[in-house]
Amino acid sequence: MDSLTTDYLKDVMGKMEVYGDRVQFGLTSPGPRPYYQVTNSAEKKMAFDSNHHLLHPKEDEFVGVNSTPVFSLEQIKAAVAAGGFRSTTTRSTGGTRSSSGSSGSSGGTRGGSAAVKAKDLIDAAKYAYFKENRHMLPDGIGGHSAEISELMSKGSSAAEAFEVVINRHF
Repeated sequence: MDSLTTDYLKDVMGKMEVYGDRVQFGLTSPGPRPYYQVTNSAEKKMAFDSNHHLLHPKEDEFVGVNSTPVFSLEQIKAAVAAGGFRSTTTRSTGGTRSSSGSSGSSGGTRGGSAAVKAKDLIDAAKYAYFKENRHMLPDGIGGHSAEISELMSKGSSAAEAFEVVINRHF
């Protein structure tokens, strides 16, 4: 995903704003830009190829190790605001993101780097939300960072995850 440009992510974001608020990228797509699948609140899914045209995906294209975790619209917006996945990764871990359509990635490392990539994106979205809202967040919220990350990894936006943690603990 480190090869995804902000222009590409903006186009993905445009599809998400029209068709659904969650996206999952395919890791088996040919070329440097991955296919992706947008899901709406009714769990209806629409797949798009790397040129943002409708796609009829293979049965297992967005399942298990063949795809990234699901990202919310808020997480994609955070990646765009951060200048893409590469700058998000560099800032948070100093590593590189190399799954999801990166042509230099081997099949054996894709699953692991997809997990790292998802964590980096979640961390970036969590930090962006915290930074924008720290004035109204309770003291000690940082102690629940892992719980917020876990909620976000299950598809909650940063705002939703922070709200759940605040309601549980404060």
